[in-house]
Amino acid sequence: MENQKIMKAKALDKKQVSEEMGIFGRYLTLWVALCIAVGVAVGRWIPAVPETLSKFEYANVSIPVAILIWLMIYPMMLKIDFHSIVEATKKPKGLTVTTVVNWLIKPFTMYIIAAFFFKVVFAQWISPDMATQYLAGAVLLGAAPCTAMVFVWSHLTKGDPAYTLVQVAVNDLILLAAFAPIVALLLGVSNIEVPYDTLFLSVVLFVVIPLAGGWYSRKTIIEKRGKDYFENVFIKKFDNTTIVGLLLTLIIIFSFQGEIILNNPVHILLIAVPLTIQTFLIFLIAYGWSKAWKLPHDIAAPAALIGASNFFELAVAVAISLFGLQSGATLATVVGVLVEVPLMLTLVKIANRTRGQFD
Repeated sequence: MENQKIMKAKALDKKQVSEEMGIFGRYLTLWVALCIAVGVAVGRWIPAVPETLSKFEYANVSIPVAILIWLMIYPMMLKIDFHSIVEATKKPKGLTVTTVVNWLIKPFTMYIIAAFFFKVVFAQWISPDMATQYLAGAVLLGAAPCTAMVFVWSHLTKGDPAYTLVQVAVNDLILLAAFAPIVALLLGVSNIEVPYDTLFLSVVLFVVIPLAGGWYSRKTIIEKRGKDYFENVFIKKFDNTTIVGLLLTLIIIFSFQGEIILNNPVHILLIAVPLTIQTFLIFLIAYGWSKAWKLPHDIAAPAALIGASNFFELAVAVAISLFGLQSGATLATVVGVLVEVPLMLTLVKIANRTRGQFD
């Protein structure tokens, strides 16, 4: 009887993945791999494409990529309900876990782990300059907790949807103030000359403005058409926008990365190693802390998954703005995209199998 329940639960999880993520999200790793292959092929055999795209830049920001990144971020910002932040004060422990782990632990453990692997363990395979660039990409990932996909992970672990929304909203508000200083601090330690104006401009372009646009759209549409229309009709129109934008961005990025990948394919695997270790470490810290604090599972699981996953759209955007499309930093952030979904689905399974320890 117990085995039947477990099998039924697993089947339900698979069904939920299909329903929540759609054909693009469900096979995101496959689509990412295909787009990487297409991008590399374009860069290798149709070099006129990346050469032409590189001409459309302003203040070191690629206009085509900027447009695609806006398509990725805007639907996420629509989901933030600022009024729910007030209610979160009634349950501060869950917010404390995700806030402390995401902003006082995660960026610094990412830096330590990535620096150890890129500059020590993999030193014989990675040049010092490229190691520094990969480290920069890892730091950008570590300083950007997940915004959108965490709603899927929360749903698959039967998380409290209202509280998850609050956790994400709080992290996004902190992101506006903390992301730039943390990245600047850690990249400065890495002996990287950081163009601070570009860094702050990136945060404004890819966080502040889309956030304001999402808030205004949400407020206006709910006032005119109602909350039910907004949540069940309007938002669903953007179901695949984020992923399509991401995939098109990958094609552009990898059209510039083609030669690097073909000459150093092993680097993709090397970058994935510290990112994978960091993901599991952060999940275990947040999940274990939540269990020690006796938080309910529907708050503990999303809190741990938010920290484990990354706002890779922002990381890719800032990497492009700071270091360019052809940089190792951008490549490192894109590898973060590649490993994100399979790693997070693994953590979802771990969270579901250990639910009984919380109850």
